[in-house]
Amino acid sequence: MPTVSLGAQIYYETYGPGPDAVPRLPVLLLAPGGLRSRIGLWRHTHDGRARDWPDPTVELARARRVVAVDQRNAGQSRAPVGPHDGWDTFAADHLGVMDALGIGRFHVLGACIGASFALRLAELAPHRVASAVLQQPIGWTPRNALLRKENFQAWVDSAADRLATVPPAYLGALERNLFGGEDFVFSVSRDVVRRSATPLLILAGNDVHHPLEISRELAALAPRAHLIEDWRGEAHRSAYLGGVLRWLEEAEQ
Repeated sequence: MPTVSLGAQIYYETYGPGPDAVPRLPVLLLAPGGLRSRIGLWRHTHDGRARDWPDPTVELARARRVVAVDQRNAGQSRAPVGPHDGWDTFAADHLGVMDALGIGRFHVLGACIGASFALRLAELAPHRVASAVLQQPIGWTPRNALLRKENFQAWVDSAADRLATVPPAYLGALERNLFGGEDFVFSVSRDVVRRSATPLLILAGNDVHHPLEISRELAALAPRAHLIEDWRGEAHRSAYLGGVLRWLEEAEQ
């Protein structure tokens, strides 16, 4: 089982077009699903329904090397929980996996909470993140404030076996460190997005968990951003794949 030991055991999978493919920067995939984010959720929802977008572990891997991870304490990854854990802890996991694979510079495709992970990576390691695709990013609004607590508890319940010895105070600290503020996309501030030189392709959200207004605000704030609002479903399949692949190519020029 491919794992990287970073104080945590982070499970990952790699996919790619083969040794004869044109060399291109790889893509780090950060899956949807809140803190339950794991590789399988690119293909299906928590309750097993098929996604209405192409599976990037298959489709992007036709042209590029792709690295997908289970987040700590989700899927097959395991990690301790401490009172100071937060967005930087996850970013260290992501960079540690890429370091272990010998990958210096890469693109990031993050969906749902993965978009917030990607934005933190772009802030902390701008020299390594060539571009980020933010697919239906999360963000705080008055309508979804209570849902964030529910989603955190869903992760706690799903990981009950591996969290059994974690003090409740540490779990409370983690929740506050991640979602304690009414702060935009949680992982970075608006000022960080305004100052970012990282190219951002934003595939807009359209529901209470992934508010359209957050996607639009990201696009308005970021100096190098492009927003696509209609990208889901079979009718947009080719446009979605072509748009993402063109974006990655252009970001490398």
